[in-house]
Amino acid sequence: MSMPRFSVVVPAHRVQGYLRECLESVLDQSCEDLELLVVDDASPDACAAIAAEYAQRDPRVQLVRLTRRQGTGPARDAGAARAAGDWLLFLDGDDVLLPGALAAIDREITRSEEGSAEGAGGLDVLLFGHDRTDWWETVRRPAGEDVTGDPLAVTVAAWNRVFRRSFWSARGLAFSRGAYEDVVPVHRATLAAGDRVGALDRVCVRWRERRGGSFAKSPGREHFAVIGRYEELFTDGAGVTDRLYLRAVDHLLAVLDDPGRIAPGDRSAYFRAAAGMLRAHRPAARPALTERQQALVLGSYASYRALSRAGGRMKSVRTALARRKKSVRARAMRVSYHADLRRSLDPNLAVYGAYWNRGVSCNPAAIHAKARELAPHIRGVWVVSSRHRHRVPPGVEYVIEGSRRYWRAMARATYLINNSSFPGGFTKRPGQVYLQTHHGTPLKKMGLDQRRYPAGTHGISFQKVLDHTDQWDYSLSANPHSTEVWERVYPAAYEALEAGYPRNDVYFTTGPDDIARIRADLGVRPDQRALLYAPTHRDYQKGFLPRLDLERFATALGDSWVVLVRAHYFYGADAGLAAHPGLLDVTGHARVEDLCLAADALVTDYSSLMFDYACLDRPIVSYAPDWQAYRLARGTYFDLLSGRPGETPGALATTEDELTALFRDGGWDTAATTGLRKAFRERFCPYDDGGAAERVVRRVFLADHPDSGRS
Repeated sequence: MSMPRFSVVVPAHRVQGYLRECLESVLDQSCEDLELLVVDDASPDACAAIAAEYAQRDPRVQLVRLTRRQGTGPARDAGAARAAGDWLLFLDGDDVLLPGALAAIDREITRSEEGSAEGAGGLDVLLFGHDRTDWWETVRRPAGEDVTGDPLAVTVAAWNRVFRRSFWSARGLAFSRGAYEDVVPVHRATLAAGDRVGALDRVCVRWRERRGGSFAKSPGREHFAVIGRYEELFTDGAGVTDRLYLRAVDHLLAVLDDPGRIAPGDRSAYFRAAAGMLRAHRPAARPALTERQQALVLGSYASYRALSRAGGRMKSVRTALARRKKSVRARAMRVSYHADLRRSLDPNLAVYGAYWNRGVSCNPAAIHAKARELAPHIRGVWVVSSRHRHRVPPGVEYVIEGSRRYWRAMARATYLINNSSFPGGFTKRPGQVYLQTHHGTPLKKMGLDQRRYPAGTHGISFQKVLDHTDQWDYSLSANPHSTEVWERVYPAAYEALEAGYPRNDVYFTTGPDDIARIRADLGVRPDQRALLYAPTHRDYQKGFLPRLDLERFATALGDSWVVLVRAHYFYGADAGLAAHPGLLDVTGHARVEDLCLAADALVTDYSSLMFDYACLDRPIVSYAPDWQAYRLARGTYFDLLSGRPGETPGALATTEDELTALFRDGGWDTAATTGLRKAFRERFCPYDDGGAAERVVRRVFLADHPDSGRS
């Protein structure tokens, strides 16, 4: 077997929300002559499982496991040691390789080899361009960077160049342990390669700027390590110092100027340490310095601050104006609310909300019920709108959104639990604990991913989305897929609580007698099969317009079936059905869980209800007549109609005739659909076992470990 052209090494630690996109960006390259080595740096999240999944289905992927956390540098070294390709490319697990990148790199390498003198062999290092994208998906290139200029002036990173593997090994190159691990090997490689360094003026890698949780966004003294990296390089000899000195000064200043790296209280200490090192290694031939460079080399912190203040004066003015506006808005807040904010928190008060104040339901309702059992000292108060107050069960305390009692409760509650958001823009106080439960496993694009589908956003302020996300302390997850998605589309410093969905506990705790009672209350005869039809909302459609003639469908099923029709709650309290003995409009039913328990099978399109219903291990039929339109309008995370295990939950139909035929001919429930359902359930219901609510209550209210009570 011939060696691959490229070995792409991806270290993975706490990047589960981004890793799939990274790996797919490599595997989807038009140049397929590659191997992909994913190094699990003892990541506590799902990185290893994701990499193993790709390794199982693509022979080009290898998973390398480290038994304990080593850090990015040693993880890259572990991948390089296993590499067999001609060229090494190091790609971080939250970045992507842009389409066509490897083919362009390969062409440039080949061109250099063909144009070199006989036996010279071409390049040892090839630099290429990169761009950056933030969480708003704003793409920009580094200002003033020219990869065709001085190779030492290019961004010091392992991921914006490829190395000939034989050159890397012969030079004994290795990454440092700890922070700024690529400074030493990258500079050494560039200097050693000499005139065998090439440049490809093309953007090949997209570097993702994380909103939080990354090293570049974590101020601290760990960033002082960059000083030691250059000191280590300068010990290689005067020639190295002469060539690198100005680059070192610029790099050290860039780190100092970045508030995401050097905290205000550490700035003077960092400055003194950097200045001392630079003075100790100043070249004999003194290079020309700018004023800022000179201030650092001479160790004049006062001069550096004065120059920085002058350069940042306009920025300060803009910041002050923004703060003034914010202050004006804050003063306009309700005076009474601010008075309550000065009072102490009530340690035994929890405020619940669901579906934008539509009543008592979903995960918050299950948590509330379990808290009354396990933590009776916690007083639970629900937020509801005035038009939905009738949905509050007897004996459940509630406040009306926007009322004086609402603002008092929001100001003083220690615990906040919601599956959407609380109204009015409250101020989260220190000591308050916010649990975001979400209300479904994501098939459609969510959070920041919706920016790519503006037709379905309806004026959403994504800054407000992020402001809301910043308030969360816990983000409840029903499965690893959700954890990955939430981490990426709602980037913030919350803790992922992988406990399962409390609303699904009833599927494991409800007995046959209770199910028979639910069916009888709904009007389902004992000799009938019940089919729940529950299509989801479409952003491009107003009102409930099922792509199915329900009367004709019910007639075709015959008297042995009854169809329970559940329109999405966005469309009102009923589905507007005509009278038919085989149809029951259950849109206004208070508990969708009861409808699932009553149903022998589910027909839905893209509703997240399919993930919950899978807990029951009953047939699921996907009726998707407008799948292409839905994907284009809203975007999806996987292909529901692919027929692949773990993506398709059961039988498929895209026309009314196909759907009718499935139930007429028995295709709705076969050995093949049972196998698909099993794989779907394993992927999306791994934590659901009837104990999710208890796990959440113990973690949030009783401060147990996240795994407490999980079998």
